[in-house]
Amino acid sequence: MSRGAQPLQAGPIELPDGPPPRREVVSTARDVVAQISDGQAVAIGGFVTANHPMPLVRELIRQGKKNLTIIGSATGGLEIDLLLGAGVVGKLIAPYCGAELYAPLGSCFRTMVEKEQVELWESSEYILYAGLQAKAMGQEFMAWRGGIGTSIVDLNPDLKVFTSPLGDGKEYVAVPAISPDWAFLHVGWADSYGNGQHPGARFGDRIMARAADRVALTVERLVSNAHIRRNPIMTSVPYADAVVVAPYGSHPYASHAFYAEDGEHIEAYVRATAGFRKGDRSGLDAYLDKYVFGPESHDDYLDLVGGRTLRALEAEYEHLTLGRHSFDVFGSDG
Repeated sequence: MSRGAQPLQAGPIELPDGPPPRREVVSTARDVVAQISDGQAVAIGGFVTANHPMPLVRELIRQGKKNLTIIGSATGGLEIDLLLGAGVVGKLIAPYCGAELYAPLGSCFRTMVEKEQVELWESSEYILYAGLQAKAMGQEFMAWRGGIGTSIVDLNPDLKVFTSPLGDGKEYVAVPAISPDWAFLHVGWADSYGNGQHPGARFGDRIMARAADRVALTVERLVSNAHIRRNPIMTSVPYADAVVVAPYGSHPYASHAFYAEDGEHIEAYVRATAGFRKGDRSGLDAYLDKYVFGPESHDDYLDLVGGRTLRALEAEYEHLTLGRHSFDVFGSDG
């Protein structure tokens, strides 16, 4: 009889001490941001006018964090502009910062980059994600064809051009790993163990989560683990280190399947920061005083915005298949 390896036996695996204990990670914006040191790198998820973790963004400003490296999404929104104007950012890794039809470019972003008041790490959408992918895979760099034949490799000395070792003569860009200490993301819901689900578009949030050392989620709803297990394929971030319960937590931006963006609020921010390009920051400071430093908590911020406004944003989303009731698509959580 052969003395080789024995075939695997079918059936459940018995753990000698039972399953490992699960750790609940529900926290607050204040406690999450208190763990961040000046000079660290923070990736902020979402896309232009949707799914931004605004309670965490505002808390970075309230706590006076400085010299952070902020890593935006492929199309970052005005949450980055707000951080720039508030003096939080020392280095920016973001291909874009604006709000589409509301603002082609953020005023603080454009002014500070043009005047070299912030260090900008030049990138494109694909270069950004290549750098995050390199970190997620534990690689020093990621080879990428994008950028060859453009000036971006001249503008960013960290991007190195090399010739393929396979002998075909093709040139590639070596994109160094981008390493966030934290990723701040906004999802529809999560359980208390850090399993988050996006009911809408995920954009680059998943690769940010995989690249970051730690992940914090703001969520519209806190659900049971049983709710997550009803449709586990939706679990886009299964390993968050902190979950911050924040209904309307993306306001003034949209949260997919819950509410639309608050166009009036975004336009008010754009008007408030218009003078920044001419050295007048009075409008920005007034906005910060009212919406960031004034409210002591996210609940206070929502009181300031007003329930009527928030309900109107929900109603605006209801014409889509997944309106504000999308939470119940896979059954109630009772």
